[in-house]
Amino acid sequence: MAISNSNNLIFLLSILSFSFLSISTPGETSNSNFQIKQQQNEEQERGPFVGVNIGTDIQNMPSTSDLVSFLQLQKITHIRIYDANPDILKSLSDTKIRVIISVPNNQLLAIGSSNTTAASWIQRNIVAYYPQTLITGISVGDEVLTTVPSSAPLLLPAMQSLYNALVSSNLHNQIKVSTPHAASIILDPFPPSQAFFNQTLVSVILPILQFLSKTQSPLMMNLYPYYVFMQNKGVVPLDNALFKPVTPNKEMVDPNTLLHYTNVLDAMIDAAYFSMKNLNVTDVVVLVTETGWPSKGDSKEPYATKDNADTYNSNLIKHVFDHSGTPLHPEATSSVFIYELFNEDLRSPPVSEANWGLFYGNTSAVYLLHVSGIGTFLANDTTNQTYCIAMDGFDSKTLQAALDWACGPGRANCSEIQPGESCYRPNNVKNHASYAFDSYYQKEGKAPGSCDFKGVAMITTTDPSHGSCEFPGSKNVSNKTKEVVNSTHTSNAGEKLRFRIIKIITINNILHIFLTCLSPLLLVLL
Repeated sequence: MAISNSNNLIFLLSILSFSFLSISTPGETSNSNFQIKQQQNEEQERGPFVGVNIGTDIQNMPSTSDLVSFLQLQKITHIRIYDANPDILKSLSDTKIRVIISVPNNQLLAIGSSNTTAASWIQRNIVAYYPQTLITGISVGDEVLTTVPSSAPLLLPAMQSLYNALVSSNLHNQIKVSTPHAASIILDPFPPSQAFFNQTLVSVILPILQFLSKTQSPLMMNLYPYYVFMQNKGVVPLDNALFKPVTPNKEMVDPNTLLHYTNVLDAMIDAAYFSMKNLNVTDVVVLVTETGWPSKGDSKEPYATKDNADTYNSNLIKHVFDHSGTPLHPEATSSVFIYELFNEDLRSPPVSEANWGLFYGNTSAVYLLHVSGIGTFLANDTTNQTYCIAMDGFDSKTLQAALDWACGPGRANCSEIQPGESCYRPNNVKNHASYAFDSYYQKEGKAPGSCDFKGVAMITTTDPSHGSCEFPGSKNVSNKTKEVVNSTHTSNAGEKLRFRIIKIITINNILHIFLTCLSPLLLVLL
């Protein structure tokens, strides 16, 4: 993974323009005019997936057999590795785990300049294992155009040579060839409709896109909302970067298309689609080969925390399995690979570089994902503990009205928020409303609609209890379960992972009204 080097000034100017509602008639951009040709292969038929990247800069890397057993325990069905490790490929045999293998940047010259070398690489790393090992793709190089631009002329020849070798082995329909790009190849990404590829790279990018179109292969993109947020604090709200439910005034609206964006990743994906459209390529799907959030950083990275990493990756997983696509392409949900499975403790500074993993090298969990309700992926525990709390962004009068209803006609137990009781402090309406909302929600058995309160409440998987104040939902959890929730180091992390349903409150804003928190000036203009 490479740290993003996006042009901050361009980003700031462009995202501010993203904040404003266009008063002109929307353009003709629509799904009917901008269609993505669905790739008719086995992977596409299964629908979108969430996979994991596996780096190996780890002091005590599990053996390949232990690694594969761990992947099976966690119900991980898709992985990406940064080479073509023969031990891993052999251990994956007959497991039904699908793998994308990689050509390191330092091998591009040999493969791109010799069809014989490419054919040998395919024989040695694919034909020798397929189909017992389900290799689904080859990522050729990694962020070549931005990290080693001198190798850019080698990229397409290497991809073509590998593809031709696959054709010779009659494997070109089963195994796709592409190359991962950094987000910084796209300039002016916000609003997405104005995005375009760096003009200095178009002479390389366009032939690559034409190759991807011809071979029905995806555009691989490494997309990190974390870096977008860090480079633009004060412009990009944290909630949007973390997939948190947002109020209408925090939605980002593209002034050209009037599409509403509630999270940064969707906007980045659509920026890639618009950039391709500007080059007349409309039949290539986006595959997110890397995305994630670090759980630890130095003093310059205060938002690299376990809570934020948990929130981002949990909500990311739920977002993909919701099959909701993006605002531009609701019919085409991009599959993603989380960066990454393990913390790579041998990585060089900054501190965050060694702390992107879901697990430590000993397979204990760095934090516990909250992904209940999306199947068996990444867990064996289906505790499904959820709470109802007040949303941010509403005034005290509105919250007070909802609080009064909950404690009155709603018959919630509000005794603990009375003066002198354990949940009285902090003495503010948002805290008291959250307690009352959760009391009602739990009393109603978490029934659909029991956490709404005219749109001011939301369901969360984070226990809102604090100090001596124990929320009603937390009282329903046994002491044993609490020990699991608070544990991050276990001898068997797979059995300790928790699943909780994250229900995102959907706010339909069908009018042309757009409020934004990205620029206080907008409120004056409106």
